[in-house]
Amino acid sequence: MGADFLEVSLNALKLIFFFLMMVQMVPLLVWLERRGAGFIQDRLGPNRVGPFGLTQLLADAVKFLMKEEFIPQKAVKFLFYGAPIFALIPASLALCAIPFGPKFEIPAFSFWGRHWGPYEFILQGYEVGVGIVFILAAASLAVYSILMAGWGSGNKYSLLGAIRASSQIISYELALGLTIVAVVLIYGTFSLNEMVTLQRGPLSFEFFGKMVTIDFLPNWGIFYQPIGAFLFLAASFAESNRLPFDLPEGEAELVAGFHTEYGGFKMNLFFIGEYGHMIVASALLITFYFGGYELPFLTSQELLAIYQEAFGVGLTSSLLNALTHFAVFMFKIFIVLWIFIHVRWTLPRFRYDQLMELGWKTMLPWALGNLLLTALIYVASKTY
Repeated sequence: MGADFLEVSLNALKLIFFFLMMVQMVPLLVWLERRGAGFIQDRLGPNRVGPFGLTQLLADAVKFLMKEEFIPQKAVKFLFYGAPIFALIPASLALCAIPFGPKFEIPAFSFWGRHWGPYEFILQGYEVGVGIVFILAAASLAVYSILMAGWGSGNKYSLLGAIRASSQIISYELALGLTIVAVVLIYGTFSLNEMVTLQRGPLSFEFFGKMVTIDFLPNWGIFYQPIGAFLFLAASFAESNRLPFDLPEGEAELVAGFHTEYGGFKMNLFFIGEYGHMIVASALLITFYFGGYELPFLTSQELLAIYQEAFGVGLTSSLLNALTHFAVFMFKIFIVLWIFIHVRWTLPRFRYDQLMELGWKTMLPWALGNLLLTALIYVASKTY
């Protein structure tokens, strides 16, 4: 956490910042989804409460907080109350392990009669050497909150929704995991920071003993793993229970799925958890296949040199460099989130047999084939 009190405090504040960032992005995404749905369906969307309907989010928050507390008579109270809280934990843990920008340095300074620093911070909640393994382990815990809600509600519709959710998530995690194995094979590391670093500069790779460089394309993972990127995106829809894979909470069939008996603030926590998984999936897709926080054709060192030339070597240039890359990463995240929103209002929901058939008979073989092809090309290029 740090060598002294100030460094420990700043790292703790950084963790709080990333958690609050995820929570505060949810109302914005809800507004964007409502406005986006209106745009797609040729209507206005929320536009009455406040400018562009922005204050509608505050009205929704008041509604969630003021709703009457309710618990089913046959509910298991510990599981019923624990499920919404537990829904926030996996997405929060996974999001904090994703790098949002390069390191920035705070030079040594004097304050309160003593010397502090120098410090080096990363725009990341915590750095884990095996970041992918940690994120997959944390994100997979989300199914437990769904099962807790389904069983704890004492409702057959909730239980059916929870069973659907668990089988769906397990089915699509296989294809998702195999695409990530191919990514690890390409980059040769489990560290997300190293993956971002390896995607700098123009597209260049070694092919059968010859270096190939394509100057007009960035060195992003999408050009090495186009099939894997598409499979990862499709599996992310299923993992976050988004249309066309929202069978666990199909309103027309299961009332509201595993959270049928939830309302008010507890229901809001489930919403935050679902959107949190969307944010994590978007951030991972960008980190693996779209250069992470790096700008195309301009490395973080080159941008830092530009800032240092303008503002001098010090905290200002280092902080501006980190914030620029943070803004780039967030811009990429919102592009992917808009794809999530657009697909919801474009594609119809699958039948459950279609969903399972797609996961086991289509996506899993394609993910296996993509991994096998990647391994063959990798071995052939290394042994040439």
